[in-house]
Order: sequence, then structure tokens, then C-alpha cells
Amino acid sequence: MKPRTKQPTRPIHVTLPIKLLQDFDATLRYNQSRSKKIAALIENHMDGGRALVHEATTRELMHVLCARKDVDVTMKTLLLQVLSTSSSSNAEHDA
Repeated sequence: MKPRTKQPTRPIHVTLPIKLLQDFDATLRYNQSRSKKIAALIENHMDGGRALVHEATTRELMHVLCARKDVDVTMKTLLLQVLSTSSSSNAEHDA
């Protein structure tokens, strides 16, 4: 059996605003690695920013949708309603 090949990594130090880091951490699930997520975002940026929608969290999708110029206040309100209904239904289902 062939041994696993692992890409070498290097620790780096970056300075970020506290709120940005808190918001970023809030997008991670408990089992996600911050380093792996940042690496994936850098790779996505290097590929021209073509992120895969199925990998994005609901919070990330909402942020992108709300930032679009073609999404008006009504659509933002509807999106939030649908997502909050969906979130509460999922929470009830998980309980």
C-alpha cells in the first residue's frame, strides 16, 4: 500500500481585526480547522474566486447574497425569514 503523501506546511503569523476573526470563527463548524479553511480560501482566491457553493456555510452564503447589488431589502428580508424558519425547524428536528 502506498503511504499517504502530505503537503508540507509552514506556520505563519498574520494580524487581523478581532471582530473579523470572531466573525470568521463563527462560520466554522466545531470540527472544522481554521487553518484548513484559510488555506481553502487562499486556493479559491488563486483560482479566480470560483468558490463551490456546497462548501459554503449558510452564514457565508447570506453574506455574499446580502452584499450583491441586485438583492434588494425585500429579498434580504425574505432570505432571512426562510433561513430562520429553516434553522428553527432543523433545531427542533435535532432535539
